Amino acid sequence: MLAGAAAVATSGCMADTFANTTGDRPTNTAEPKQSKQADRITVVATGDVLLHERLWTTAKRDGDNGRWDFAPLMGSVKPLVQKADLAIAHLETPLAREGGPYHGYPLFQGPPQIATALKQTGYDLCTTASNHSFDGGAAGIDRTLDTLDKVGLKHAGTARSRAEAEQITIVDVGGVKVASLSFTFGFNGLPYPNGETWRAGKISAKTIKLKAQEARDRGADLVLVSCHWGTEYSNKLNDQQREVAPELLADSNIDLVIGHHAHVVQPMEEIDGKWVAYGLGNLVAAHREPNSTKAEGLLARFTFTRTGDRWTTAAEYAPLLMTDVLPVRVLDVRRELAKGDSVAKQSRLELAQRRTTETVTALGATPKML
Repeated sequence: MLAGAAAVATSGCMADTFANTTGDRPTNTAEPKQSKQADRITVVATGDVLLHERLWTTAKRDGDNGRWDFAPLMGSVKPLVQKADLAIAHLETPLAREGGPYHGYPLFQGPPQIATALKQTGYDLCTTASNHSFDGGAAGIDRTLDTLDKVGLKHAGTARSRAEAEQITIVDVGGVKVASLSFTFGFNGLPYPNGETWRAGKISAKTIKLKAQEARDRGADLVLVSCHWGTEYSNKLNDQQREVAPELLADSNIDLVIGHHAHVVQPMEEIDGKWVAYGLGNLVAAHREPNSTKAEGLLARFTFTRTGDRWTTAAEYAPLLMTDVLPVRVLDVRRELAKGDSVAKQSRLELAQRRTTETVTALGATPKML
């Protein structure tokens, strides 16, 4: 969780297919004075924020005086999120205006109160490029980014203007400049709003590597890439993941690849000392299949340590589990098992921990469990 840090919005020319943003109307772009640049930072990343209708019901129940509150939904993961120096959520769907109308699948328009709850949970930044980016058209993108700005969440992946699309999200974390890039495999067949191809970026190794170089040229010490990809509901990698991830991590400008979209946990892999989390599953969703892998998610923590001019990365993970009975909760599995009085049955928690570990390590990686 950022403390006293600032986001640096940089600008420059780029192709229309690029879109990585901090917002084009920052109130203060001055960099904070740093007495010393940190030699170690932690980054937490979690899966899709997918606002099915059952989560709206939970927020209504958890709020008071007619106020919707999504924060209790994420209370179990809050300690891990808040301990991070930088915490990243993947906001998969656009947000509606407060009061709605709200929509679930197939064209999502979620309650904007989720942004406040993400901030309260300890998140600092949302990646936003996904197959649902255009569900609400241009207005949906504009409204979503306005909402994130209002609550103080940085963002990368979609843009309100061409000028914003030409920016790169670079966040100051203890003096370490961390760039966040966000891309998606596609948009469910929806066209670019008004033909504005700068609204969001599609996955292309060449495109991403050019943006990573640009981020370095603008002062980034670390470059994190978010890819919305994979095959839905499958923990197996698809061709795009197998081909693109190694190519990205072979690039000296890219330090980490974080994946979303499958709605189930996918493996983690270390490639030449760098990490890719192919799919983090969901942070919050309500697929209504409480015994399936769709109810299981992953929180990944990456510790970047600098020795001289070189950064090394260590990876850890925490299995997560979505409950189904109202009020819905996302649970930190190990924390709930230690409590012994969880709202989820111990057998279900143990199953989530076992299946998640088997999947995370399926390609031979050995990250530590948090």
